[in-house]
Amino acid sequence: MKNKIIKWIKAQVKNAGATGIVLGLSGGIDSSVVAALGKEAVGRNKLLALILPCHSQVQDLEDARFIARRLGIRTKTIDLSFIYDKIAGVMPKAKEKTRANIKSRLRMLVIYYFANEFNYLACGTSNKSEGLAGYFTKYGDGASDILPLGDLFKKEVVRLAEELEIPSRIIVKPPTAGLWPGQTDEGEMGITYRQLDEILERKEKGLKQTAGKQKVARVFFMVSKSEHKRQGPKICYI
Repeated sequence: MKNKIIKWIKAQVKNAGATGIVLGLSGGIDSSVVAALGKEAVGRNKLLALILPCHSQVQDLEDARFIARRLGIRTKTIDLSFIYDKIAGVMPKAKEKTRANIKSRLRMLVIYYFANEFNYLACGTSNKSEGLAGYFTKYGDGASDILPLGDLFKKEVVRLAEELEIPSRIIVKPPTAGLWPGQTDEGEMGITYRQLDEILERKEKGLKQTAGKQKVARVFFMVSKSEHKRQGPKICYI
């Protein structure tokens, strides 16, 4: 699995005529795994990891810097808190999630800024579980040129992290998008990744579901509701 993804990243960069890759490093398992794979694929000098705090938890910032040092990769830190405050300050009052999604889209704006500047590919860090469930921000963390983990369920990302010798403190850390204090992926979705993976995998393979009916119905609803996220803009053909 590891070697196949590394080879794939190399091919994508070459085919695009790009000179490297840029990604957002959050301090979580997914971005850490992608950073490790990217380093193997293009080398540390052609990989840029952006650390983009936006009213973020201190621990996430420390973890991102920790994994960057561990991998020996280039980083650039840009605090987006001030920009976020300015944008949020001129917008009408809205739900917490609506305002939080500004953070994700700001981060992708910065990632593409550097992708354009250095002729790099914007490398996404989302996995298959998040993709199928629609657990990503459209045109935020859901935007990228390449998605190395896009065909891996969360449990497979964990196994890959162990193979890549990602530190255990990163592997066992509760996944979070860092959208607001105390926010976690599983808490927001209302289901654990283990349960999500099992239901999605059985759905994909056409197997009988073994989880509770409410959990299965919840996941199926998430998949159906987020279908628009996995498609491009609808075109009115004449």
